[in-house]
Amino acid sequence: MKISTRARYGMRAMLDIAVHSDGGLVLLKDIAARQEISKRYLEHMMTQLRNSGLVVSERGASGGYRLARDPGDIRLDEIFEALEGEIAVVECIRDAAICSRADECVTRDLWCEVASAIRSVLGTKTLADLKKRYERVKEQGRDSGRGDVRVHSSTGRAVK
Repeated sequence: MKISTRARYGMRAMLDIAVHSDGGLVLLKDIAARQEISKRYLEHMMTQLRNSGLVVSERGASGGYRLARDPGDIRLDEIFEALEGEIAVVECIRDAAICSRADECVTRDLWCEVASAIRSVLGTKTLADLKKRYERVKEQGRDSGRGDVRVHSSTGRAVK
């Protein structure tokens, strides 16, 4: 199973805003440069995050993005679901009607457990938790040599 680029990049973008906002706005072009994400691709993700009430955008010369709530109040499952929809590792979890065996399928039960475990991990961690991991890695001096620490979106470890 792979987590999509959209979800991985969206987590990185939200973390970038949490780390670099200092209560102000963060420019899209700066997020794109730091995270090495296409600005155009990032615009689409930010629209979804804004529509989900996770970020606020301001237009104009001094415009940019900021978190809509405190990082401690934004759960990682909210970010994931804003970008990907409901957490489901197979389609029959979302809609049992697509499979005639859904009611008696033991493997569907297994996939439901897997989705529940993912939901549990993402639902108990917040953007503030991810920011603390970032700060811990940065304090340890493990940076990428570019003056900015990049944190792997699923492990929380520094990426070189």
